[in-house]
Amino acid sequence: MRPMILLLALVLLLGAALHPQANDGTVIYIPADQVKANFAKGVPMVEVGDYKIHASRRETPGMAEIHTRDTDIAYVLQGSATLVTGGTAVAVKSIGPEELRGSAIQGGETRELSPGDVVVIPNGTPHWFKEVRGPFLYYVVKVRQAERRTAAGAT
Repeated sequence: MRPMILLLALVLLLGAALHPQANDGTVIYIPADQVKANFAKGVPMVEVGDYKIHASRRETPGMAEIHTRDTDIAYVLQGSATLVTGGTAVAVKSIGPEELRGSAIQGGETRELSPGDVVVIPNGTPHWFKEVRGPFLYYVVKVRQAERRTAAGAT
C-alpha cells in the first residue's frame, strides 16, 4: 500500500513547467504528452527551492552519486537496474554545489529494481546504478534537507 501512497504523492507534485521554478508555492501542471516527452529525453521537470521532480531515463550504468542535501524518492516505471547504496564512493569529486560523483562504490548494499519498486535514498548516501537493463525509466522526487556528512567524508 505504501508504494501507491508514494506514487499518489508523486502524481500530486507533478504539476510542473519544464524549467526550474522560482516559486514552490505555485500549483504546477504537466500534461501527459509532455511527461512522455520528458521521459524520452530523461530531463528534470520541476526544480524549486524545497524539491525537484525528474523524469529519469538510463540506458547505461552511471557514476556513483552523493547528494549532500537532496533525499531521492524514486518510483520505477520501466526496465530494471542493479542499485548499490551505502558503502564508500571511490574517487569522489565535486561536480557542483552539493553534488559529488565517484567512479564506483566499495561495499554497500545491492538491490535489483524493477517496475513498481520505490526506493528512498537519504541525502549523504552514496548510490550507484551499477547495471542497467533499459531503457530504465523512473520518477525521482528530490527533497531538500539539511546537509549531512557523507560516507565519502565530504560535507
